[in-house]
Amino acid sequence: MPQVNLVEKNADELPGVNARTSTTKLSKAKAIVFKITLVTALAISASTYFVKRPSNGSTVGTLENGVDLCPQVDELVPEKNGVIWESLQHVYSTEEFKTRAIDWLGGAVRIPTETFDDMGDVTEPVWEKFLPLHDYLKDSFPLLHSNLELTKVNTYGLLYVWKGSNSALKPLLLAAHQDVVPVLETTIDEWQHPPFSGYFDGESLWGRGSCDDKSGLIGIMSAVESMLENGFKPTRTVVIASGFDEEVSGIRGASSLATEMIERFGENAFAMLLDEGSGYGEVYGRAIAVPAIAEKGTLNVQIKVTSPGGHSSLPPPHTSIGMLAELLVQYEKNPFETHLTRGSPTYRNAQCMAQYAPGISPSLKEHMLHAEHCDEALRAAEEELFKDRTFMSLVGTTQAIDLVDGGVKVNALPEQAWAIVNHRISTESSIAATKVRDIELLKSLANDFNLSYTAFGSYVSNEDAPSYGTLTLSSAFGDGLEPAPVTPSGEDAAPFRLLSGTIKAAYNSHRNISGSDAIIVSPGIMSGNTDTRFYWKLTDHIFRYGHLEAAGGGSLPSGVHTVNEAISINGFVGMIGFYTTLVLNVDESSLP
Repeated sequence: MPQVNLVEKNADELPGVNARTSTTKLSKAKAIVFKITLVTALAISASTYFVKRPSNGSTVGTLENGVDLCPQVDELVPEKNGVIWESLQHVYSTEEFKTRAIDWLGGAVRIPTETFDDMGDVTEPVWEKFLPLHDYLKDSFPLLHSNLELTKVNTYGLLYVWKGSNSALKPLLLAAHQDVVPVLETTIDEWQHPPFSGYFDGESLWGRGSCDDKSGLIGIMSAVESMLENGFKPTRTVVIASGFDEEVSGIRGASSLATEMIERFGENAFAMLLDEGSGYGEVYGRAIAVPAIAEKGTLNVQIKVTSPGGHSSLPPPHTSIGMLAELLVQYEKNPFETHLTRGSPTYRNAQCMAQYAPGISPSLKEHMLHAEHCDEALRAAEEELFKDRTFMSLVGTTQAIDLVDGGVKVNALPEQAWAIVNHRISTESSIAATKVRDIELLKSLANDFNLSYTAFGSYVSNEDAPSYGTLTLSSAFGDGLEPAPVTPSGEDAAPFRLLSGTIKAAYNSHRNISGSDAIIVSPGIMSGNTDTRFYWKLTDHIFRYGHLEAAGGGSLPSGVHTVNEAISINGFVGMIGFYTTLVLNVDESSLP
């Protein structure tokens, strides 16, 4: 659960908050700035660490010794649905359709749907801001709304069902959220064009949500509307799930939608799921797309120290704040041990870069070639890759001290002080392992300071032993979230292969080129979390991919969660083509 939401919701439960009422407004503003900055950083996918470099030669296929580190599929062009696909590719290339795309997305951006961390239950009037968007969608996509069954879930969640002719086939699930992150009033003057103007400058459309994630929602709906206009009737059912509070954890929107879909369709009922995520771009001289097949977990740990109060003119050797400071230094001096693990999403991503990106160093290429069966080569590759801290952070469990508080008056000894450490948990770890490590990390200092030590509800020190004060570790803002299950992406993983072929076909068609080596598809990871956190029971095949071009390949477009969010209309039309290709390919596929 997002940390700022519960800081405000449960303020009375955090020591020291009530003693600082005069700074509440300032603290709230800082918290919002922090959240926007943090979420932007954490949304980056696993390919971000590869700095864009010019190509230094021809592309790399199978390595010299015949080893295929990153198997690729051919572009997958619809066959049974080929006539409609060809027709729509022509439509999408016209100026007339480009104008429609501008109007569709611009209209949605002009409806502010900001979500904040203290909006309360959906019965509160503040949520009614989504009603104009719902009316807009109904007016803008009439065929979709007359042909698909719509259920409103928990008032503002949208669940569309496009029934196929063969009910025995598992449906395709497409997800996108309606809400956007707030625009701080203090930053409005920094926008080149007003944040809710939907202004089109001849190349890009500007505004909050133009990338995250109204482009996803409107892109899906534009594709469906266009297919309906061309007479397409699906064989396989298509479901569209649109939450309304993804930016503040999804506990009202996606959570309710997940419950509804479990009740209606059952567990593991969907062939595959696609939600927002990273995209594609040039990396080390090669166009690479990075659909995320996993998400890191999260755990917030509160470290609370208490000790006797008194007048500051008679201080002890260590105050509560002083002891807390040493504990926090202990954290930062001891980051989690991190290793690249064979088969992990980041390892798979590194393999693809080593095989196909011509700008990769020869030494890294050589290390990755042998890493699968040689520990020494794996450690050598790891050492080279970990020179970039971003990549290292994506591989292992991280820790960041994000909140701290203590003391009420300059001449009063602080009776308590607390801090919160945010962990992003590696796909190879767990909440339990993270807790164990934190407990062990602070044992020696708890003993040095003679603190009675309790962690996550259990005594670590002898509960009857005399002590100077207390040290308590506890989960903050919920119990945490385990790392997402890793979606299969091997050579026998049919949904991943279908998605890969679809990405290639959509990429090629939009550029009027052909062939299977124009773009490489590599598995990746999201360090942040999407609405898919609630959808794990619906399918084993969950992908987070947006088919938007971004500098650095696979990272999110610039402006997401900050000022000057904008999307290339050419890129948006390409996104519509991608959703169209995906629906048609899944429809005629042999997936169950």
